[in-house]
Amino acid sequence: MNSLPTKSNFVDIAQHLTESISSGRFPVGSLLPTEMELCHHYATSRHTVRAALHELQQLGLVSRKKNVGTRVESARPTNEFRPSLASLDDLIQFGNTHVRKLQGVASKKIEGDLAKDLRCEAGSSWICISSLRMNSANDRLPVGWTDVYIAPAYAEIAEIVRHSPGVLISTLIETRYGRRIEQIEQEIRAVTIDEPMAHSLQVAVGTTALKIIRWYSDATGSVFEVSISIHPAERFSVSMLLKRS
Repeated sequence: MNSLPTKSNFVDIAQHLTESISSGRFPVGSLLPTEMELCHHYATSRHTVRAALHELQQLGLVSRKKNVGTRVESARPTNEFRPSLASLDDLIQFGNTHVRKLQGVASKKIEGDLAKDLRCEAGSSWICISSLRMNSANDRLPVGWTDVYIAPAYAEIAEIVRHSPGVLISTLIETRYGRRIEQIEQEIRAVTIDEPMAHSLQVAVGTTALKIIRWYSDATGSVFEVSISIHPAERFSVSMLLKRS
């Protein structure tokens, strides 16, 4: 394995090990180095190494057994994010049934109201991946427009997105970097559509729409992706089922 910089955190180690597994350096069925060997290799604590291995285990990449070690079970993450029972299972369709029609990728300096939506510092830079969302590849009318904001460190995801129109960007980040989603916070607002969004969505200026913001965070509570979607009201709905506890 190529060494990472010293003082690596568990996210860096999980990403590095995920790449080593997907590349075949650690093939399915093989054992990863021991915890102590990984501590020495990454110049970090056992606690950090265990947190990284836990991430790999949650992704379905490895299994861990006492007196056996950490065995590689899959070259690709096998888990998919699902809302917990506490979040009301059918609260919202997360969008992974829609086809993404990529419109552009750009580095953006975040200012003003957008900084408030992303909950980030004004002046910070993010990669913005803009897409129209379609029910199927043959549809003419989009069900919405989505801007996904990710950290500059994930810039290469943009190229992968072009070849994976049916896969959520958060899933691509999990697969490529081993950064697992622990929580998605969602907020829904009523808005009206202005230009040039109205032209892209093929609706009249002033059309009522739903604005859905989702903040994706890892096990530490750190947000690494934010999506902002605009859905014309007549093309999208939110449904929920509430039961007495």
